[in-house]
Parts: sequence; C-alpha cells; structure tokens
Amino acid sequence: MKILGIDPGTLIAGYGVIEKSGAEIKAVAYGSIKTGKNQNFPERLKTIYTGVTELITIYKPDHMAVEEVFFGKNFKAAIKIGEGRGIIFLCAAMANIPIAEYAARVVKKAVAGNGNAHKGKVQEMVKAILGLPEIPQPEDASDALAIAICHGHRL
Repeated sequence: MKILGIDPGTLIAGYGVIEKSGAEIKAVAYGSIKTGKNQNFPERLKTIYTGVTELITIYKPDHMAVEEVFFGKNFKAAIKIGEGRGIIFLCAAMANIPIAEYAARVVKKAVAGNGNAHKGKVQEMVKAILGLPEIPQPEDASDALAIAICHGHRL
C-alpha cells in the first residue's frame, strides 16, 4: 500500500511517499511543493492544490496523512497553515483517498520512540527506517516521510 505524507506549509509543503508491504517500508519519492514569496495567498493555495493533485496522479496513494496544525505564538500563521491543510484535505476528498492527521508528538513517538524527540533524531530515524543513504532533504520532506511512516504503523 502507498501512503502520501504531507508536512503542510504555505511557503513550503513537504511530501513523502512510502510503500508498505507487511513490515517492510520503503521510500518511493520525497520532496517539496514550493510557492513563491511574491505570490499572493490565493496563488499559493492554487500552487499547493496543483502540486498535491499531481502527486496523487503520479503515485496513486491508497492513504494520505498530514500533520496537525501546531499553534504556537503566531495565531495568524496557524490560520494560514490551516487554510493550506484545507486544500490538502480537498485534494484527498476529490480523489476519494482516506486521510488521517497526526500531532507532531504522535509522529515523533511513532518514528523515534519519544514524543519529545528533537528534529535531528527524527530525521536520523527516518533515514534508518527507510534505509536511505542520507537524511532526506529538504527538512520538510523528511517530516512528511515521518508522517507517512507514522500512518503506516497505525494501519
């Protein structure tokens, strides 16, 4: 089964596609959807929509997983990320793909065994779990692969 994990963002949205067969998990593809800093917000959302739709068309995932919005001190940024997540959910719904969402702590625990693990530890574990020669770049792609791995463990 193929799982598309997405680390949502409105400037950079990381993605990672994994294939899970029994206990074996392998990376299929990873990278990021980048929007332009000079794009207005509706254009950024359109870029995300187009990018996620292309990923679904190319990789035909059976499931999608996305990280929940982390609400820190910047409420306005959290709203914008939430709007980007809405686009991702729309893409999944339009393709009839079930989508799950996970808190960052849940993803860290599933991948690194500790919900408080540092980003570097999670990246190292993604590399190890998928048998990759190096940590996936950009950082958002590594996060997206971690989200996909977490969902694979939960299924």
